Amino acid sequence: MGIQNGSKVTIHYKLTVEGQMVDTSEGKDPLEYVQGQGQIISGLEKELEGLDSGAKKQVTVAPENGYGHRDPAAIQKVPRTAFADADKLQVGAMVQGQAGEQTFSAIIAELTDEEVTLDTNHPLAGKTLDFDIEVVNVE
Repeated sequence: MGIQNGSKVTIHYKLTVEGQMVDTSEGKDPLEYVQGQGQIISGLEKELEGLDSGAKKQVTVAPENGYGHRDPAAIQKVPRTAFADADKLQVGAMVQGQAGEQTFSAIIAELTDEEVTLDTNHPLAGKTLDFDIEVVNVE
């Protein structure tokens, strides 16, 4: 039968970016998703279509089919005084905030005495993603 829209799929995966492993299901429960529901990135979902239980595949996903390209508009400068713990901020740290009704996560890209530069791009935006996939089960 193979993976098709509506299939409940269970996979083990290893994700590497620029030669560095960034995520894996190794030593954990496999990832479950429903094909065609947008629960995983579109480029991976497309490459898994038609595979059967037990199949193994290496998949490369370009940025436009993964987490998108980096958006310069997603980088914002905010006053350092907007942070209650401004003295504890560090470049590279993840912070959460709220803009109006919307909550967001961002990485601190730069710090000055007056400003904090926040990058709300997904950390894997603009990156080519390399997956090693093992299909555990297809229902």
